[in-house]
Amino acid sequence: MTNYGTIPTSSSPPATNLEFITRAKDRLKSGLGTRRPWKLLVNLRSFNLPSNFHDAISRIKTNISFFQMNYAIILLIILFLSLLWHPISLIVFVVLIAAWLFLYFLRDEPIVIFGRLISDRVILVLMLILTVGLLLLTGAILNILIAVAVGVVVILLHAAFRNTSDLFLDEEEGHSFSPPGAPVS
Repeated sequence: MTNYGTIPTSSSPPATNLEFITRAKDRLKSGLGTRRPWKLLVNLRSFNLPSNFHDAISRIKTNISFFQMNYAIILLIILFLSLLWHPISLIVFVVLIAAWLFLYFLRDEPIVIFGRLISDRVILVLMLILTVGLLLLTGAILNILIAVAVGVVVILLHAAFRNTSDLFLDEEEGHSFSPPGAPVS
């Protein structure tokens, strides 16, 4: 007996809140936990002085490309810590973190707007600008500017002193930016 062309009469039950939370936790663990291991980021044996300015710039470019999600998390943590004494800014920041989670960290598919694929780098820059812009409207301008400056300095220092010889970059991976949910080939 064939059932071609028939429409099923029963569908799977709608996902409950518990299932949604479980899926979100699984995606969070897989997206954040395995994207770039934190042990690789802070491997003390991989730190040394760059031989010259060109080497430092090359390391910064490679490390920012390789650890971009980790660096975004570090910058957001530094920004969060700077807002602990500004409750309105902290509330806005928590809402923005939710936007970060859904638009950058937890999405399964690339974002397509008007038929154009939006790269991970564009989303990262837009989310950073949106985060800083909305937080500046809350009145914590000095805290935010100092936190962003400290975050950028920390990231640049790490990227300059972190040797790139143990990163095992593929030719494609080192120069392109794939969405966090995209499979790595």
